[in-house]
Amino acid sequence: MRLETITRLPQTQTHATPLLFIHGMWHGAWCWDEFFLPFFAEHGYRASALSLRGHAGSDGKIRGSTIADYVADVEQVAGAFETHPVLIGHSMGGFITQKYLETHNAPAAAILASNPHFGLWRGFGRVLRRDPRIVLKAFLTWNLRPVVATPARARWAFFSENFPEADLLKYHAKMNDESFRMFLDLLGLNLAHPKKVKAPMLILGAEKDTVIAPRDVHDTARGYGVKAEIFPNMAHDMMLEAGWKSVAERILNWLQEKGN
Repeated sequence: MRLETITRLPQTQTHATPLLFIHGMWHGAWCWDEFFLPFFAEHGYRASALSLRGHAGSDGKIRGSTIADYVADVEQVAGAFETHPVLIGHSMGGFITQKYLETHNAPAAAILASNPHFGLWRGFGRVLRRDPRIVLKAFLTWNLRPVVATPARARWAFFSENFPEADLLKYHAKMNDESFRMFLDLLGLNLAHPKKVKAPMLILGAEKDTVIAPRDVHDTARGYGVKAEIFPNMAHDMMLEAGWKSVAERILNWLQEKGN
């Protein structure tokens, strides 16, 4: 399957370990290319992001896709690297990262505002309280697009209240549908198992996240035997929010601490 991959190469490669970024629900590789890919390329890394099947410029269908399908997409792209890449996943991409690491080696992994390994019921409850009608429509149609169908809904789910309107509209226009079948995996059909993961983990969250609350991030970190770090005054899309650089710098410093 042809999967879109965006890669930024450094002028001088000072780090042998490549980075592979994995996006969350409704997004694509584009969300990493706004700031993160250029940032890490400037710091000497080969930085790549993939679009999962059916997302952005990738072939394949979203409808009916499972977490296992998305993990297979990561396997395909990661397998093309000469060395195992560091994985950096956001939201659903963080959960995919956890599932990938159950059966694959990686030098390290960072997950941002990740869906918890124990299930997405808390986040689902927050969306349900926000607008029960939207959740009902999603279940009746087996279609998650209604959750982010308007810019206002996307702002609530992903961005701060003061996020620039022009940027909100630009990013919302790029968003895809998302697999309802995969969502059932996140609720319980295919949960993650931290005890199977051997790679060092950096677990980050956002104070103002309306879906993946700091409590969820802390509980995920405990599952992996590490401490979570929460960024203040930041919403869910940590790679696009105004404070994105502080997140990127924390990952950069951590990678260098780990020798990657």
